[in-house]
Amino acid sequence: MDKFASISAFAVVVEQNGFAAAARVLGVSRSRVNKAVINLEDDLGVQLLQRTTRQVSPTPSGQAFYEKCRTILDDLAEAERNLKDTSSRPAGALRINAPLSFGIAHMGPALIDFMKRYPDITTELDLSDRFVDPVADGYDITVRIGASDPIPSLIDHEIVEMKRVLCAAPSFLKEHGAPQEPDELRKLPCLHYGNLATGNAWPLTRGEKQKSVRINGTLCSNNGDILCKGAVAGLGIALLPTFIVGQELQAGRLVTVLPDWKPTTLQLCLLYPPNRHLATRVRLLVEFIYERFAGEPYWDLVG
Repeated sequence: MDKFASISAFAVVVEQNGFAAAARVLGVSRSRVNKAVINLEDDLGVQLLQRTTRQVSPTPSGQAFYEKCRTILDDLAEAERNLKDTSSRPAGALRINAPLSFGIAHMGPALIDFMKRYPDITTELDLSDRFVDPVADGYDITVRIGASDPIPSLIDHEIVEMKRVLCAAPSFLKEHGAPQEPDELRKLPCLHYGNLATGNAWPLTRGEKQKSVRINGTLCSNNGDILCKGAVAGLGIALLPTFIVGQELQAGRLVTVLPDWKPTTLQLCLLYPPNRHLATRVRLLVEFIYERFAGEPYWDLVG
């Protein structure tokens, strides 16, 4: 084996914890792998592996050398993949998880356009508001909406800030009057999202001033679309993300309440494993989602 092949063999031995397993992965004889590593050690003048009858493990010098080699080998594999990708159409399967309301209203239509652009990519979209483990559940990309909470084992790619508003139907405000201060919300019927970490307390800010108002929840649901329909029907004031109520605000079926007081914002994030061999189809979807939703999202364009 040449030096590059010897380095590759050494890396596989470390990863497979032995010569026999490495030989099976590489499709060569055990003796050939052993000889390649010995030649590499002789060339470097350093012992890279500790060998016992039961196991093979890297020495401290071997571990440091392995980490450098792994980076170089990954870079070369990625460069080779990119060259192949430029000469063929993107293909393969994608498994995606997204929240229910956002998935139906926005992610689903976006995926349809993505598949029109890349017809050889197949997608599976799983909509659920439950907290999933992207790696354990086998998703290529997980779409999350919430407070930014980086997970060390995953790439957390923030796409856009997700605004929330207090809103109500014009008919409701005509009947009950529009509140002028946050404390007035306590006496008014409110539509409450059941999964809020803050419970039935609505945190609001105006400049440097902060306020937390415990509201009277006449309708509680863990689905924002239900609360939106309730608000349009005149049942009460709702605190909802604009990706759910944007169309209703644009049409005038809902109006903003206490516009000077802002609810805390959320983040639209993409989670995916930090794999240096990120598949082209995953990279393309990340770029497409950023192109689709970054900047000022269309659901915030209220005249």
